[in-house]
Amino acid sequence: MSLQTIDAPAAKRLIDRGAILVDIREADEHAREHVSGARNVPLSRLGSLPFGAKAMVFHCRSGARTSANAPRLAAAADCQAYILEGGLDAWKKAGLPVEADSSQPIEIMRQVQITAGSLVLVGVVLGAWVAPAFLGLSAFVGAGLVFAGASGWCGMAKLLGLMPWNRRPLSNPVA
Repeated sequence: MSLQTIDAPAAKRLIDRGAILVDIREADEHAREHVSGARNVPLSRLGSLPFGAKAMVFHCRSGARTSANAPRLAAAADCQAYILEGGLDAWKKAGLPVEADSSQPIEIMRQVQITAGSLVLVGVVLGAWVAPAFLGLSAFVGAGLVFAGASGWCGMAKLLGLMPWNRRPLSNPVA
């Protein structure tokens, strides 16, 4: 079963008539920026959603996660359900309001990308200018990323999650 996509203005009209907006992003993503009133039910913890609503609108940041997981989302919904085409990005582009908390840390996967990219770059620069052995750093990070992609477990994300800036309670968890 797949879900019908709707644009942001149509989603807003449905929500104004009682539909529930469900944000499937992880809690750290939701805490940094979200649509007011959206219920945060991360895809990683998705079960059945017995909210008792007549309709649900699922969204992520860009629409890619919701589209890729449409069958799971449809199975979890107990009512008519839709996907917000373009996700939160489209919502903002349509001029609809969002709540942002820039004091929250950036999403853990973006932190992984920044850290991994920096380590690869440092390894290449040091390998070229100091000693070729530093290329091993880049190889190690690359191997870790391949393992994370293949296994679904990312040691760097786990390690970054323990950092002090990521240990603050998330503000406004809705769900």
